[in-house]
Amino acid sequence: MVSDVVLDPLLPLGWLLLIGSGFALLLGFAIWRGLSGWAMRGVAAAVLLGALLNPSLRQEDRDPLKDVVIIVADETASQSIAGRPTQVEAAVAQLKAELPVDDFDVRIVSVGDAPEGSDAGSLVMGALASAVSETAQARIAGAMIVTDGQVHDPALAPDVPAPVHILLTGEPDDWDRRLLVTNAPAFAIIGEPVTLRLRVEDQGAVPAGIDAAANLKITVDGGSPQVFRIETGKDFDVPLTLQHGGQNVIQFEIDPAAGELTERNNKAVVAMNGVRDRLRVLLVSGEPHAGERTWRNLLKSDSAVDLVHFTILRPPGKQDGVPVTELSLIAFPTRELFLDKIDEFDLIIFDRYRRRGLLPSAYLANVSRYVREGGAVLVAAGPAFGGVESLARTPLESVLPATPTARLLEEGFVPLISELGSRHPVTEGLAAFGPRKPSEDGTPGWGRWFRMLELEQRSGYAVMTGPDDMPLLILDRVGSGRIALLGSDQAWLWTRGYEGGGPQLELLRRLAHWMMREPELEEEALRASARGHSMTITRRSMTQGDRSVQIEGPDGRVETLDLPELSPGKYVAKYQADLDGLYRISDAETETVIALGPAAPKEFEAAISTADIVAPLALRTKGTVWRISDGLPKIRTVREGRVADGRDWIGVTPRGAYVTRDIRLVSLSPALILLLLSALLMVWAWRREGR
Repeated sequence: MVSDVVLDPLLPLGWLLLIGSGFALLLGFAIWRGLSGWAMRGVAAAVLLGALLNPSLRQEDRDPLKDVVIIVADETASQSIAGRPTQVEAAVAQLKAELPVDDFDVRIVSVGDAPEGSDAGSLVMGALASAVSETAQARIAGAMIVTDGQVHDPALAPDVPAPVHILLTGEPDDWDRRLLVTNAPAFAIIGEPVTLRLRVEDQGAVPAGIDAAANLKITVDGGSPQVFRIETGKDFDVPLTLQHGGQNVIQFEIDPAAGELTERNNKAVVAMNGVRDRLRVLLVSGEPHAGERTWRNLLKSDSAVDLVHFTILRPPGKQDGVPVTELSLIAFPTRELFLDKIDEFDLIIFDRYRRRGLLPSAYLANVSRYVREGGAVLVAAGPAFGGVESLARTPLESVLPATPTARLLEEGFVPLISELGSRHPVTEGLAAFGPRKPSEDGTPGWGRWFRMLELEQRSGYAVMTGPDDMPLLILDRVGSGRIALLGSDQAWLWTRGYEGGGPQLELLRRLAHWMMREPELEEEALRASARGHSMTITRRSMTQGDRSVQIEGPDGRVETLDLPELSPGKYVAKYQADLDGLYRISDAETETVIALGPAAPKEFEAAISTADIVAPLALRTKGTVWRISDGLPKIRTVREGRVADGRDWIGVTPRGAYVTRDIRLVSLSPALILLLLSALLMVWAWRREGR
């Protein structure tokens, strides 16, 4: 029980000051006049003022509260190396044992790794701030943080009204070697060199005799490694040239050094997207026709396309009587295009082309060579493709996926997507781009075409068909290159909007990107994407049957995952990974790699324990930094504001917090008694002065 006197004035303080001033003036006047009763009058005025102040005796029944000590245990990834987990466990146990349960409420806050998909690092100060905000300030007697000092949110350090002590894990002679990727662009142009900048650093107490250089291994998409010798402490530029579009996974690794703290920061992974600078297209139109302008407009609508277009208006054998000197036509640069510079083009389109003596057989044989060595050719066949002037009767025939018959169909038909076409990325889902919904029998809502050549397919995939399931669009791979054969020259009807039109722009875009080996349009492909540690694996295939893949993790463990067929030709499954690093995914035909986690986890950017980051908080609160390897300290209680650490101890400050259970008020100024007392004093003063 605690007692004290409290005042509860009956009038505002200003009025009491005014009344007191009036009493003082009257008392001063009485003294100046020499009235003998001035003392009794003064006492009477004091009694009246005391009554107006309304004093009371307050008695409180209090229950004392335990002082709160907050212990923050850093259990992030960097605390799992060497003997740090044992140090953390021993330190927390010792602190709890040193704090009597009867006197202290010990609150332990464990700080783990940041949420999945985040690379925020050790958020120790945020955890301390949260614990402090949930505790009454008057109860906090101290805080202890068990950490390696590598915290990544020092700006969130709270104001603590008691000493904060830092207990450092690790050893003073720890040292570590780490690999840093200091500069890595997010994308690079295919076939052009790009430079990445790396750096190898030694930290901590580096022992004498350690080699100041390291072997650096670089692998792209899990391929054969390239080895470089790199000096520590210096930037190292690595030139790379991406060979394919889409994601390229680049892994860097240095050999571990003897005695270093951890090997987790000896690797780094960078995912870089390969993009094409320009798509160089050669369009050769054999003769003017209604669809020629459509081809040109479609290709020129893309600013990334460099188009070279030639239309053969006047074949060499044409006899029209016009003098050569009066012609303004440009001679067809056949040698320059088809011998000297053919390899500079990404795609060659023969639109309704026929043999007229312009391209010798040697030139067309060079086109066949161009395809086999990685080039791409699209043949849009007109009626002449089935005659004696057909490209199928040239050396180009060796790479064509079909040969024409003499039959020419001239009837209305709607192009259809074949069963194989529903599995091929070029035509998969193409019906959704129609102007109308597909009919009940599955016919796309496209406009009709009216001319088509009969083709005898020899290889490739017929992804679109015409009447009687005859192949209309055939895609094939020849050597390292690709070729597409369209058995009609009336695709332009879709662009003109005849009977609603159709997706000619989307079809051509997909065709061009498939020929350029766009990873998203590969018909036989294995891809993986990740969100956090959740991995989505997609297998594209033209063949039917069950699919499964083998997943090799960064620790060498291999698992088998079955892939159910989500849609025709697409097998998809999810895999939950538990480690950061490079994963290799493969089946009997193809493989891919994917990197999970950041390129260089923040937890291992610096693994050496240090007090530099956390010492300001300890200094500001009169705490200290204590290295656990020197022995665990004892705990003492010290008065607020005093030194809170010694040679073998650290201190907490008892706060004497309490909760009030009951309050009683007893008035010290009974109004009637004080009024009578004041009246008696004034009457006494009057009678004395009257004598």
